[in-house]
Amino acid sequence: MTPEELSVALRGILTEAVDAGELSLGTSMIEAPRVERPKNRDHGDWSTNVALQLAKKAGMNPRDLAAVVAGRLTAIEGVAAVDVAGPGFLNITLEAASAGGLARTIVEAGREFGRGRSEAGRVVNLEFISANPTGPLHIGHTRWAALGDSMRRLLDATGAQVTSEYYINDAGAQMDKYGASVLARARGQEPPEGGYPGPDVALRAAEVLAARPDLLDLPEDEALEIARDLGCTAQLAAIRSTLDGFGVHFDVWFSERTLHEGGAVEKAIARLREQGHIVESDGAIWLRTTTFGDDKDRVLIRANGEPTYFASDAAYYLSKKDRGFTEKIYLLGADHHGYIGRLKAIAACAGDDPDVNIEVRIGQLVDIGGERMGKRRGNALYLDDLLEWIGTDAIRYSLARYPADSPLSLDGEELRKRSNDNPVFYVQYAHARAAGVARLAAEDGVRREDAFDPSLLTHPTEAALLAILGDFPRVVAQAAHLYEPHRVARYLEGLAARFHKWYDECRVRPGVVDGRLEETTDLHRTRLWLNDATRQVLANGLDLLGVSAPERL
Repeated sequence: MTPEELSVALRGILTEAVDAGELSLGTSMIEAPRVERPKNRDHGDWSTNVALQLAKKAGMNPRDLAAVVAGRLTAIEGVAAVDVAGPGFLNITLEAASAGGLARTIVEAGREFGRGRSEAGRVVNLEFISANPTGPLHIGHTRWAALGDSMRRLLDATGAQVTSEYYINDAGAQMDKYGASVLARARGQEPPEGGYPGPDVALRAAEVLAARPDLLDLPEDEALEIARDLGCTAQLAAIRSTLDGFGVHFDVWFSERTLHEGGAVEKAIARLREQGHIVESDGAIWLRTTTFGDDKDRVLIRANGEPTYFASDAAYYLSKKDRGFTEKIYLLGADHHGYIGRLKAIAACAGDDPDVNIEVRIGQLVDIGGERMGKRRGNALYLDDLLEWIGTDAIRYSLARYPADSPLSLDGEELRKRSNDNPVFYVQYAHARAAGVARLAAEDGVRREDAFDPSLLTHPTEAALLAILGDFPRVVAQAAHLYEPHRVARYLEGLAARFHKWYDECRVRPGVVDGRLEETTDLHRTRLWLNDATRQVLANGLDLLGVSAPERL
C-alpha cells in the first residue's frame, strides 16, 4: 500500500464518518490527508496528523477524533494496526504483504513511479542561464544550468506545464563591442579597448570569415554589422553545443533584439503608461517602481532617446505574460540581488501579483578547485573544460546536492574518484549493483514472473528499504514545490545506503550450501521484485537530476 493509497483511504473514511454522523465537518470538501513516514520506525510504517488538523472544525478533542478514524482505518485491508499517539497523531502499521506489495507497484509503474499531479494547473515560464552571447559558458553559469534543468524536470514530473527559456542578450552596446572584437580578430588585430579579448573570439572570427570571405573588403559599418550578427550566431551555436553536452535543453531561445525590432519596447511603455505607472522627468521616461517597493524609480528611455536594459526587462516580462505564462520564474546569478525588487515591481506595474506571478531566485557563487585548475585558460573556468575534466554526471549531481542559496566549493579531483566517499559514484554504484543482481539472477533462472509473495519480505532491511521506496513520490512533490532538487539527491543517497545494507543481508540469487546450489524459492523471486523496484527508483531519481543510471561501473 502506497502513501497515496493510504491518503485516499483516509479521505474516504472521513467522508463515511461524516455521513454516519460520527463527525461534523460542515459542507467543505474533505481533502486527502497528508501521510508521512514517522521519524521513529518503531511508531509504524506511516503517520498522519489529520485529527489535529480537523479537530477545531469538527469541534472535538483531537484524540477523540483520531479514535474515530482509527476504528475505521483498522478495518481497511492491508492495515495491521493503528495507534493514537500524543495529542492525536495516527501511527499506521501495514501488514507485511501490503507493505511488500509496493515492490510490484513500482516495477509495474516503471518510469512513471514518483511522478504525480501535485503541481497540475500551473503554467510556468522558467528562465535560467541567459548568458550574454559574447563568450563561452563558464563556472558562473554552471550552477543554474544544472539546477534550472532539474527544476524543469521536477515541475514536469509533478504535472506543471513548464517551458524552459533562454533569454539571449543580443542587443545594445555590448554586442557592438563584441562585433568590433570579432572584426578586429578577423583582421589579425587586438580587440579595441573595452572589447572582448578571450581566445574564443578568434575562433568566432575564423567562422565568420569562412561564412563571409568578403568581410574584410566591405565598408566599415557593414563589416561591423556582419561581424556582430554572425559572431553572435556562431557563439550561440557553441553555447548550445556545450549545453547539449551537459544535458540541458531549452524549449525557447528568446532574442532581446526582437523586442526592439518588433516594437515590443514601445508597446510595453504605452501599456504601462495606460496603467498610470509612467512618469517623465529631465527628458527621460521612468517607471514608478517605488510604488511597489523598489528602492528607486527606474529609467526606461534615457534623455537621449535610447532605451535602457530595464526597458527590455519590462517588455520581456509583458511578452511572457502575453504568451500565457501565469508564473514567471527567474533564476539569476549571485550578482543580481538588485533585480529582485525591480522585477517584482515590473510585475506589479503590469497588473500581476508579485507574490504569485513572479519568483526570483538568486544562486550563490560556486568554485571548483583541484589539480587541473592550473591548466584553465587564464583565470576563467569554462563549462567545456569542466565536462572534459570531471564529466557531466559528477558535476550535475554535485551541484544538485546543495541549496542554490549557499556558497559552494568543490574539489574536482574528489568528484572524479570512484569510491563510496563520492556521492554520485555511491548512488550510481547502487543502480549498477541492482542491475548486476538482475543479470546474475537471470543466469541462475530466477524470474520475477514466476512468483510474487510480498508476505515473505519480513527481514528488517526489507522493511527499511520498502519504507524509503514508498517515500519517493512525496520527496519529488516537495522538491518540485520548493524548487529544491537537493532533496532528491539526498534521498537517493539514503536509498542507496539502505539498498547496500539489504544487499549485504539478503540474497536474491540462490546460494551454495554444503557444495550444492540452493533450490530457487519464491523468496528469491520476490526479492528480485524488490531489487528491481530499487533499481527503478534510483533511475527515476537520477533522471530528475539529469544524471545517468549506468548498468555497469
